Amino acid sequence: MSKIDSERAAEAVARLSYGRLVALLSRRSRDIMAAEDALSEAFAAALRTWPARGVPNSPEAWLLTAARRNLGHRERAAKVREHHRYTVAQLQETLAGHDAHAEDFPDDRLMLLFVCAHPAIDPAARTPLMLQTVLGLDAARIASAFLVSPATMGQRLVRAKARIRDAGIAYTVPEGDALRERLEDVLGAIYAAYGAGWEALADGEMDMGRVQGLAEEAIWLGQVLVRLLPEPEVLGLLALMCYCESRRAARRDDAGRFVPLSQQDTTRWSGPLISDAEALLTRAARAGRPGRYQCEAAIQSVHCEMAMSGTPRWHALAQLYDALLTYTDAVGVRVGRAAVLLEAHGAPAAVQALEALSAKSVDTYQPYWVTYAHALRAGERSDDADRALRRAVGLTQDPAVREWLLALAHGNGNHARA
Repeated sequence: MSKIDSERAAEAVARLSYGRLVALLSRRSRDIMAAEDALSEAFAAALRTWPARGVPNSPEAWLLTAARRNLGHRERAAKVREHHRYTVAQLQETLAGHDAHAEDFPDDRLMLLFVCAHPAIDPAARTPLMLQTVLGLDAARIASAFLVSPATMGQRLVRAKARIRDAGIAYTVPEGDALRERLEDVLGAIYAAYGAGWEALADGEMDMGRVQGLAEEAIWLGQVLVRLLPEPEVLGLLALMCYCESRRAARRDDAGRFVPLSQQDTTRWSGPLISDAEALLTRAARAGRPGRYQCEAAIQSVHCEMAMSGTPRWHALAQLYDALLTYTDAVGVRVGRAAVLLEAHGAPAAVQALEALSAKSVDTYQPYWVTYAHALRAGERSDDADRALRRAVGLTQDPAVREWLLALAHGNGNHARA
């Protein structure tokens, strides 16, 4: 086994199982920071050991055992009472249940999501904490998503982990009202994780395996949550992710070029995922309790129908966006609504909606400048449109999207919804 093969094996485990390992390691101690430190040491040991001895049949179980030993060493150093009983119990548990086959490897990520959403945790820290501990996103990337500095986000995360440890928050999935109270934060984290995977395809910051892993983990968590709590919004979120995921293969052509939604080859869309999404959305609608995720999923459903049938339904989309605004006033929703207004009611309505947004909120938001350029050009304000398009190019990190925008700027492409 070469060093490179060992590193790839360790990277794969980190990509797919980091959250599960942290959840298992912190379940007894309720100390996420200690669990992360112990796991980090275990990964370092793996990179030293595996090249010579080979990657074990169950790398996750190997890392779990090593990390638990590290936790035991830490407890011994701190002279925690009953250390030996703790260590033996941990090792016995590992040897009894988790060291043979990957399919037996337990998964407590959903439980950890609800721990991170506990009312004792600062609301501003809940979703970032879930993204880091359960899905393995680094603090810098989370800070960027939440428009704060990495240092601020790092301090926020450290305080939240200490709060879980010091408050002795129970490591369980709550029931009844307690579960529903934490549900919104959990749904927000799962959607943010899926969004990170979706956007990462565009910004090129993450490798494709990591991108796919994040999206798959988010969908998997949504599926588990549907089984646990089939509330309309849970169904709506899973439907929304399925709609988006169904189009993943069509977002780039065979040459790697960016393809906007309205120009995608619908034969490359996943029919089974669209069917799953439709079934989930229908099931949610029967409850008669609409919400944000159901609205967003319904918008995606109309987009799918329009693309496959060729029949425009812009007014229906405008109504759905109006409904969505009653649940969230996010800038992305405002920009999406403006794009639909352009098609449904013309350039003046779209430009007015876009110019009503605060300059600060859209200054670095690339989709705003693309949509604004499109609306200005439709309103025959070519010079203003060119300036907006150049701004969008400057904010784009993905080379494929930049190439597409540059083609538009030079009049060699067709404006279309991204």
